[in-house]
Amino acid sequence: MNMLLCIALTLLAFMNANVRAESFPEMELAMGIYRIEAEVAATDAARQRGLMFREKMPANHGMLFVFPESRQECMWMKNTLLPLSVAFLDDKGIIVNIEEMAPQTLNNHCSAGPIRFALEMNAGWFKQHGFGLGTALHGLERAPLSR
Repeated sequence: MNMLLCIALTLLAFMNANVRAESFPEMELAMGIYRIEAEVAATDAARQRGLMFREKMPANHGMLFVFPESRQECMWMKNTLLPLSVAFLDDKGIIVNIEEMAPQTLNNHCSAGPIRFALEMNAGWFKQHGFGLGTALHGLERAPLSR
């Protein structure tokens, strides 16, 4: 019995170490005068996982989704516990449209046209800071290429 407990605890510690090792790379972006710390989802697996299961996100923190080519993209909130706003951005980092997304829903939130990037922030972030269509996100030239 003690041997089984030791094995289970060892396995749990190993799994927790792997979860930490799978964290997203981070980069700094800017919109207007605001600095944004963004986790980057540039692979299919990372884009699929996104911000799922997060219970909170600090102010001025978000997730940048990098897509392999410019096309219409859609997001959803399956297993996402936080209400979020998503800005869909073209190749140059200009906002094409912004959508508000309710947690744990399967509704599609789609870009209004072809995009290369999407930035998810806490709900209402873009509106609270006065950002809308045509606003530029700076720092995308340092974003990793999508794989």
